[in-house]
Amino acid sequence: MAKIILLNKPFRVLSQFSDKKGPLEQSRATLADYLVAPDFRVAGRLDYDSEGLLLLTDDGLLQQQIANPRYKWWKTYLVQVEGEPDDEALQTLADGIELKDGPTLPARARRVPDPKIWPRVPPVRERKSIADSWLELSIREGRNRQVRRMTAAVGCPTLRLMRIRIGDWSLEGLLPGEYRELAVHMPSRSTKFPSSKKRH
Repeated sequence: MAKIILLNKPFRVLSQFSDKKGPLEQSRATLADYLVAPDFRVAGRLDYDSEGLLLLTDDGLLQQQIANPRYKWWKTYLVQVEGEPDDEALQTLADGIELKDGPTLPARARRVPDPKIWPRVPPVRERKSIADSWLELSIREGRNRQVRRMTAAVGCPTLRLMRIRIGDWSLEGLLPGEYRELAVHMPSRSTKFPSSKKRH
């Protein structure tokens, strides 16, 4: 039986336990500021300037399954974008976009109402002359800054990016910096939540 930690990674926190900074660089927040888990490794990273669900596990096989794109686990994001993408833009996101490193796999994209989530610190810069909107975007890859590059390609730059789901694991019930520890049977793509412990 493997163990897994679901962490709601706050904005501007590294997806690692230490910051390999230079002698003159300012220290950045890391996972060590939020939990002590020496036997766990990150399974699928999340950018420093992105928020939301980060998975850690003590099982190497599970880590590979989650992180390796060939297993094609769905990863779902809430994306605040500049502008209001029309139906054509959503269909382009869903069909796949030609990026500099090749075409993306088909995705799932839809407009969603403002999710009324916690405020980001610091807040997203507002531009009164340009509206913003929210999308729910699900992908089965994990390229560098992929979601941001996809929305930019349809003319709607990303303002805020939050991962809310990986496979069947959800961010639900976790505020920024909080985490939940689970015991899961291996291997399975359809593992459901067993009893869990929420911490912060």
